Amino acid sequence: MVLNKWLISLLLCIGSICYGQNTTKKTPLSEVIISLEKQFNIKFSYAVEDVANTAIEQPNTSFTLQETIDYLNSKTLLNFKALDNRYVTVSVLNKTISVCGIVFSDEKKSRLVGASVLVNNIGRSTITDKNGTFNLQNIPITATLTVSYLGFESRQFSANELFSAQNNCKEIVLSTKNEELNQVLINVYLTPGLQKYLDGSTVLNTKKFGILPGLIEPDILQSVQALPGVESTNESIANINVRGGTNDQNLVLWDNIKMYHSGHFFGLISAYNPNLTNKVIVSKNGTSAEHSDGVSSTINMYTKDLVTNAFSGGAGINSISADAFLEIPITKKIELHISGRRSITDLFKSPTYTKYFDRSFQDTEINADSDQNNTSSDFYFYDYTAKLLFDLNEKHQFRANIIGINNALDYSESRITNSNETQSKTSNLSQKNMGYGGSWKAQWNPKLSSNFITYFSRYNIDATDYRVETDQRLTEANEVMETGAKLNTYYKTNDNLNFLFGYQFNETGMLNQTTVSAPFYSSTKKDVLLNHALFSEIEYNKNNTYLRVGLRLNYFQKFEKFLVEPRINIRQKLSDQFALKLEGEFKNQSTTQIVDFEDDFLGVEKRRWVLVNDKDIPIATSKQGSFGVEFNQNKLNVEATGFYKIVDGITASNQGFYNSFQFTNANGSYTAKGFEFLANKTARQYSVWVSYTFSTNDYEFDTFTPSTFPNNVDIRHSVSLGFYYDILKNLKIAVGGVWRNGQPYTKPIEGNETVQNGNNTMVNYDSPNNENLDDFMRLDASLNYNFNLSQSIKASFTAGVINATNQDNLINRYYKVNPNDSNDAIQVDNKSLGLTPNISFRVNF
Repeated sequence: MVLNKWLISLLLCIGSICYGQNTTKKTPLSEVIISLEKQFNIKFSYAVEDVANTAIEQPNTSFTLQETIDYLNSKTLLNFKALDNRYVTVSVLNKTISVCGIVFSDEKKSRLVGASVLVNNIGRSTITDKNGTFNLQNIPITATLTVSYLGFESRQFSANELFSAQNNCKEIVLSTKNEELNQVLINVYLTPGLQKYLDGSTVLNTKKFGILPGLIEPDILQSVQALPGVESTNESIANINVRGGTNDQNLVLWDNIKMYHSGHFFGLISAYNPNLTNKVIVSKNGTSAEHSDGVSSTINMYTKDLVTNAFSGGAGINSISADAFLEIPITKKIELHISGRRSITDLFKSPTYTKYFDRSFQDTEINADSDQNNTSSDFYFYDYTAKLLFDLNEKHQFRANIIGINNALDYSESRITNSNETQSKTSNLSQKNMGYGGSWKAQWNPKLSSNFITYFSRYNIDATDYRVETDQRLTEANEVMETGAKLNTYYKTNDNLNFLFGYQFNETGMLNQTTVSAPFYSSTKKDVLLNHALFSEIEYNKNNTYLRVGLRLNYFQKFEKFLVEPRINIRQKLSDQFALKLEGEFKNQSTTQIVDFEDDFLGVEKRRWVLVNDKDIPIATSKQGSFGVEFNQNKLNVEATGFYKIVDGITASNQGFYNSFQFTNANGSYTAKGFEFLANKTARQYSVWVSYTFSTNDYEFDTFTPSTFPNNVDIRHSVSLGFYYDILKNLKIAVGGVWRNGQPYTKPIEGNETVQNGNNTMVNYDSPNNENLDDFMRLDASLNYNFNLSQSIKASFTAGVINATNQDNLINRYYKVNPNDSNDAIQVDNKSLGLTPNISFRVNF
């Protein structure tokens, strides 16, 4: 009996549920009108097409006529109005409705708080609340609304698209406004995360980055070397050669702060933490008039710039270092991003560390002295960044940044004296770059915006070299301090045409100091240079044409000298597959690096920064032009580009000569010309590419004999191959190789290898750079596996190997006088990394 009662109750509940579901079923509006006409004995006046395709829930039968009309108005986009007790009109005119929406950033990563919502033509507006939501009542059905947020593309909607009848607010996604006219041309360029813009610049998106052969993380400056025309003749990111230039000819910016040092392990690891770096833009030619310096290239790094109001972070460890980063919301409008990395080599010396150490210090006093004395060394590095983001409102954004990079080496040596006593000395080397920056972005109106930028950068390298055998102490210091400010003003006339106007000021000071204890010697040199610049640029993109033309006027206050720099960047699409591109630029550079002596700074970092003086160290100027053709179809991208580049105002001491000009002061130039080719096929699971560069690169020094000879980085032929494949959704592999000609070097004259010069014996070199090292060849590979530790915690394991075949490659060769036989010259060979494995483990949340 009890069971029957339960069964009856259950059936009644099921019936009630079924009945409730049936009553909420939507009915065509035309049928609802017919039933209401019968219920209230009234007549609706309407056009059939106005009520077609509209369905609502049946109004409650207990409603009065007026309540029913109010219900119909709230549930439809039509306007119901009772003329009297007999007739009701139905129209689409003069209708007001309630609208709502939820505003998200790209790919719904986060809700945008304080986004602006404007009802066009009637002047009403609101902003999104803490949940990214907005609501507006009594909006004309014919109105349009614009949703905008600083740094994002605006979107327009008709009011009926945002109609909130069912309390279901529309989800609105705003895309990040990276470059309004300079759009992404190729989404996957070599590997996921590498993209190409219309102006020919290459963009590294670290968030979406796949893997490149040999790399275990998106190492920013290592990744750059995958591009045609970019080499590193000695495998170092501290020596990146772009179209035949030296490393100091690359302008490196981190959040608009000029950086004077870029590597850890003295060039084998990039010093920029990729986890908070959002994108990296690399330009080889046709650079925006906004930038000067860097007569060879511009490498511009941007960190994450969005207030997400979401706490996130990550940590990782590899065979060399450990790192962590955090994105911390403080308030709805303020967020803090921090990151830090430190080597673990003083705690654990892995095989990777040993390979890196041997490669970095193979041709320094550290290795040289270790053969004669008891030596020990302690090396470590660290870097950190912090960024404070403050969105005052939807029109004004403030940012503050700090970056610190540090390398430190302590080196001890001891020997037994003739009196059987142990004599010990400790040498040390410290290399730092600190940077501070701030910016204020303002959107004054839909067409006018501005960006005010300030920064301070300080570079120091200090060395104390105690020499046991001579009981001598050598102290050296090189310091760079630079302060800069820039104001960019942007005017958008329409969706196809932009204007840029700006002013930039830089003050650069440099110090070089050397002190010797016995015999005592001291030298200190300080220089300061002020530079002002005005620049303007027009950018146009419509249909098949992209055009950017600019002009920059530089004034060097100390020299009372003006330099004019025109810039041009054109891409013309000929068909769906073919396009032509033309790029050109004039640029200048007022800082350079020189090598005084090979044993400067323990022989580890031989170069020191100096300022131009417009005499024996002139302002370096470059003129470059390139022309190319592109083919793009079915994700097959083929590019061919010819380039011609002249750089004037280089110094002999900047080149690091190992020939008869090694200790000669002179000014000259180099001319690089060549051809770059790239073919890249991508698909959903793979990307395969081949690149080839042919170039000739010759010096010209009028005071030398011969006056023209091959450049130190004259690499005639260079080929790279790569293959990236998604084996599974969470398992990726990349394999690639590099082959290139060996770089030039100079041999001594056979049979007459040394020559007496006063009291000094020197190597008697033959014609400069008349020989080439053996060809360089290297095969690299990487493997990446991603998995979830929980719903919110993701992990990845990556393994990589550099020089998988352990190829014996030479990257430099020079000669020195044999200390045991002054008539003989000793050959010194520097080798590249041998087989070098590395692994990493990362956790992100």
